[in-house]
Amino acid sequence: MSPRGKKYREAAEKIEEEKEYSPEEALALVKATSFTNFDATVELHLRMGVDPRHAEQQIRDVAILPNGLGKELRVLVFAQGEGAKLAREAGATEVADDNSILKKIEGGWLDFDVAVSTPEMMGAVGKLGRVLGPRGLMPNPKAGTVVPEKDLPRAIKEAQAGRVEFRLDKTANIHVSVGKVSFEEKALYENLAVLMEGIKKARPAAAKGAYIRNMVLTSTMGPSVKVDPLQAQDMSL
Repeated sequence: MSPRGKKYREAAEKIEEEKEYSPEEALALVKATSFTNFDATVELHLRMGVDPRHAEQQIRDVAILPNGLGKELRVLVFAQGEGAKLAREAGATEVADDNSILKKIEGGWLDFDVAVSTPEMMGAVGKLGRVLGPRGLMPNPKAGTVVPEKDLPRAIKEAQAGRVEFRLDKTANIHVSVGKVSFEEKALYENLAVLMEGIKKARPAAAKGAYIRNMVLTSTMGPSVKVDPLQAQDMSL
């Protein structure tokens, strides 16, 4: 079915195109206008008032969503020795502790959602940058995915639960998941509030003027619902 088919048009008719809704209203509309026959993802899209060409205006951080994302993410851990043992005990989906898995990834195998590494393994992981980098899977200290051995269990549990990374792209936008359409509105609101708090805290010191210029919520294949950025930045639990 075309994304602009009859069901889409019927859903879009429930939304005032130019209106900026409150976060509560927007989430209710996203749920009401989702028409897929699967449990769609609720997505947040932000147009930021920063210039991605400048290093001092980058935005990149993580948030731990209190109600998760509706699925358990597959976690790959780059570690050796005691770290590899800890990672397996903590429930890592895959542990890359030998060259065979590194070569598999180099060949294009990417059957995981999050990659975590110990600092000692980053020399080997760095060589996989051309494969992992473009897909946002490169472990990064700022994103909390390069951690000491002793912190591996915590990093794995966070990744499996509701840990999401948000980052500014080259077009000054941020795209991040909030949860599933099947979630209760309260659960989605709590996730969105935590996410907005994280994005506010990640504001670069060099950012001037309006930090968030435009904000929309949508579901997979569903119509977009504009949100008032000021109300969204004032959300609280």
